[in-house]
Amino acid sequence: MVSVVENLQFVMNEIEIVRSKRQVAKNEPVTLIAVTKNHGVEMMQQAIDAGVENIGENRIQEAAEKFKSLNREVTRHLIGHLQTNKAKQAVRLFDLIHSVDSENLAAAVDKAAFSIGKIQDVLVQVNLAKEETKSGVYEENLQSLIAVIDNLKNIRLRGFMLIAPNYSDVENCRPLFRRMYEIFGEVRKARQNFDFLSMGMTHDYKVAIEEGANLVRIGTAIFGERNY
Repeated sequence: MVSVVENLQFVMNEIEIVRSKRQVAKNEPVTLIAVTKNHGVEMMQQAIDAGVENIGENRIQEAAEKFKSLNREVTRHLIGHLQTNKAKQAVRLFDLIHSVDSENLAAAVDKAAFSIGKIQDVLVQVNLAKEETKSGVYEENLQSLIAVIDNLKNIRLRGFMLIAPNYSDVENCRPLFRRMYEIFGEVRKARQNFDFLSMGMTHDYKVAIEEGANLVRIGTAIFGERNY
């Protein structure tokens, strides 16, 4: 049986060890987002009771059902792909949306946020590796998307999100994480409230932290394999 509490403590210790040794962003904390996709409410509650302050969900409908009975205060992150027709639900459910990757989606989120009087915090998802199977704006189109978001009134850009390819050797992720941190730093110099670089999952989070991630999205290492 999976011990969520023991796994969580191990992961949190590992995060702190890696963070304390990294060469970039030396004084910046790293926040754990416990990814609860395909895990039940009871396991979510165990993690929150053991100290998790941020949870991540991939699917709108699954999250909506679980949040009804979660009965815990926690910051809610949407880390999965978001369709424009689900923007209204996402804005009502989540504190931070990681996966804005197009002008149309940004506009849909802005419209949904306006309708309920909310300023929605978002990250732009960047696809540095140009993987056709993954969402995300390409680097050469990033600045134009940022400019569009800056002209919207009810959406606030807080940083970037990167999903690296699932390489068998995680060292192959390093150049992508490093480049994403460089882009993040360049943009951050000219902005306020631009705080979050979301990179790294169970298989590659240590490399991501070494290269400057301050949000890591970890599910399997805490909750075990997902029940599909």
